[in-house]
Parts: sequence; C-alpha cells; structure tokens
Amino acid sequence: MDSVEYLKTLIRFPSVSSESNVAITEELQGWLNDLQFECERIDYVDTSGVTKACIVARKGPVSGPGLAYFCHTDVVPVETWSYSRSGPWSPFQDGNRIYGRGACDMKGSVAAMLEAAAIPAERLRQPLYFVATADEEIGFTGARKVVESSLFYRQMVESQTCGLIGEPTCLTIVHAHKGGRAIRVTSHGRAAHSSTGLGLNANMALIPFLIEVRNLNEEMETLPNWRDERFSPPTPTLNLVLHDRNSAINITSALSSCTVYFRPMPGQDAEGAIERLRAVAMQHGLEFEDLFPGTPVYTDPQSAFVQELLALTGQTNAKTVAYGTDGAVLTELKNLVILGPGDIAQAHTDDEWISIEQLQAGSRLFRRCIEHWCC
Repeated sequence: MDSVEYLKTLIRFPSVSSESNVAITEELQGWLNDLQFECERIDYVDTSGVTKACIVARKGPVSGPGLAYFCHTDVVPVETWSYSRSGPWSPFQDGNRIYGRGACDMKGSVAAMLEAAAIPAERLRQPLYFVATADEEIGFTGARKVVESSLFYRQMVESQTCGLIGEPTCLTIVHAHKGGRAIRVTSHGRAAHSSTGLGLNANMALIPFLIEVRNLNEEMETLPNWRDERFSPPTPTLNLVLHDRNSAINITSALSSCTVYFRPMPGQDAEGAIERLRAVAMQHGLEFEDLFPGTPVYTDPQSAFVQELLALTGQTNAKTVAYGTDGAVLTELKNLVILGPGDIAQAHTDDEWISIEQLQAGSRLFRRCIEHWCC
C-alpha cells in the first residue's frame, strides 16, 4: 500500500479521543506485523471506563540508538463538518487534497511513515521504532502509559534513540515547543431558593481564587521571567474557563468550578505557579486537581541530530511552535524534534484535509531519515 491508501483506510476509523481506539490500533498492528515489526501492545482503561490501546513496535537490530517515530491515533470530535462532498469518516480525494477527520492531525503522517517503513528489516543496521499512542488530544495519557510500561521505550532511553514526533509541521524541523499545565478548582455550596437566605453560593468562594488567577495572568503577560522571544507568542497565554451548573437566577449555585491552562516555556517555574494556585485554593476550602503536567520540548538547535536533519532536508534552521505534543512526556529522550507532513492550520478544522503532495513528500523524507539513522 502507498500513503494515500493507508490514509484513506485510517480516516474510516472514527477514533475520537472519547471513544475506544482499539479497532484502529488493531489495523495498525496488522500492518506493522506485515512490515516485519515486532509489536508491543499496551492497553488501558481511561477514567470514563473506555478501553484504549497503544502500540510500540520495533524492527531491525535489538540494540543501538536508531530512529523512533511517534504518532497518535486519536482525533478531535466532529461537532460540525462543512465539506459537503463527503462526511468526516468517508475519505474523499479532490484533486491534490484528501478530506476527512484526522487527515492532517495526524493520520496523514502515520500513513506517510507506514509507506516509508516498508524498507526490508535485513537492511537495517540500527533499530527502527514506530510508536502510536492514544489520548494525545486530551492530555497525553497514552504516551504516559508507554513511558511507564513499554520495554521498547526503555531500550530507546538507554540507547538515546533519535526521535521524530510526526505532527504536522509542513515538513519543517521544530526543535522546541511549549509545555502545558492544567488545573481544576471546584467549589461546593448548597442550593436553595435565593429569597430564603438558606443557600450557600459556590461561586462566592471562587472569587478570591479568581483574583489570584488574574494576578498570575498579568504577571505572565508582563514580567520578563515569563517571556521567551524564541516562541510566538512569547508568553504562556494563560486561559481560564468557568463552569457553573446553575440553571436559574433564583437558585444559589451548589457547584462551581474553573480550569486554568497555561503553556510554560523552557526554564520557567511552572511548578511554582501551580503551587501558588494550590495554596490559595486550600486557603479558601476549594477542591484542587492537578490535571496534567506537560514539559516543554527543547532540543538544542546546534545539536548533531538537528544539524543532520537540516542537512537532510536542505533547511537552514529549525523553529519553535506554541502547541504541544506527546513529546511533553517523552522527556527522557534528549534528541527529539517535531517533523511531519501537513499544515497545522488545517488541523481540527471542519473541512480537515492534507495535500497528496505533502503526504508523498513526507514519506520520502521519512525514508531518508530511516536510511540515514538505521541503515
């Protein structure tokens, strides 16, 4: 199969993060077995009771650094879909484009690497790894399971395997991205008719905490220790979301919560900011949850790995991006970049597509990388 046929098959799996990805993982495992990979399967049950699966595959020698490719099989939900010629789970080729949910983020990249990985195992002098996770779109849970449980991943860490995270970058080399920290604070009150004075409004207890969030946001937007000009935008861009379950203006709110999400950059004291918010929440009797820690990815652009990639691609320098990837938890690997076909501007859109030109160019580039680091 070529990358176009792989992609069309992958799109047909409605692997939204809230649903099981077992079916698409089993299809992928079959393909990898056909390509002479030995597969390590990691299944887990998420917090909603849904079974998820990750694959960590290896072919070629069992030792040596080699090359690892990282991807995810989950996609974001389809709340609206504007491309009228087909649905989100019905791949449609229109000229140079293939439409469908996940075409860009990141089933196109998966398809490109599958075509590239068809190189015979006997040609490999270093191992080639293929890692496909679940739940990347909602907090990197699958990648965490790989880090915790995979023997092949331990081999990568011990050998310091060079890693490609195949997210869409238009095939430009990204040597760094921001991290991500998210917390949820919940306030419990007591519902009553507001005229009686017998209720306890959960929102009132949130107010001092929200003031602290506002203060932290102002600091992140203005103080030099929260600024890094290597990124655009150069601040952590804190976001606040409020949730009040109340349904009427004459009922005191019994339950209210807020989530805080910011994107720290290398060297910034994200943990200090989290502990500061935790202290204020505890002071006011609020329930505090640290939802997930995501570390910034940073590989020295002058490193041998990045410089070799630049030479392979004919590019002059690597760049940074503001979004996050599974790399946020793959922190034990020191040579890690983000590199894949497709434009991030097309990711998560309601007419998501990838160009066949990018798909095929990605496959050719991935093959050059395999030949350089594994053959």
